[in-house]
Amino acid sequence: QVQLVESGGGLVQAGGSLRLSCAASGRTFSRYTMAWFRQGPGKEREFVARINSIGSNTDYADSVKGRFTISRDYAENTVYLQMNSLKPEDTGVYYCAVSFTWTMFARDYNSWGQGTQVTVSS
Repeated sequence: QVQLVESGGGLVQAGGSLRLSCAASGRTFSRYTMAWFRQGPGKEREFVARINSIGSNTDYADSVKGRFTISRDYAENTVYLQMNSLKPEDTGVYYCAVSFTWTMFARDYNSWGQGTQVTVSS
């Protein structure tokens, strides 16, 4: 079981930036697809971004394309989410997750972090 710990959330004004980090335990980090999901107030958990096991392919939800960038550091066993031009609708708890498959569906992800709160004020 992979342990995941997110950090980097906070309160930011609209138009601002944040970088989220997700540190993974274990020696199998390079085998997993890593993804970020988020859950806004009163909303279902939704896919945000994913990156494949070797870092050669990324994918984003339409709502964040051009503003968010996912990346991973194999030396640090960490995946990042750089969030620019933040909007109030980006507010929510952000979770990282791992999967053995290239998928955007939450049900296919095996391990989840505890989440980090992102609040964007207007």
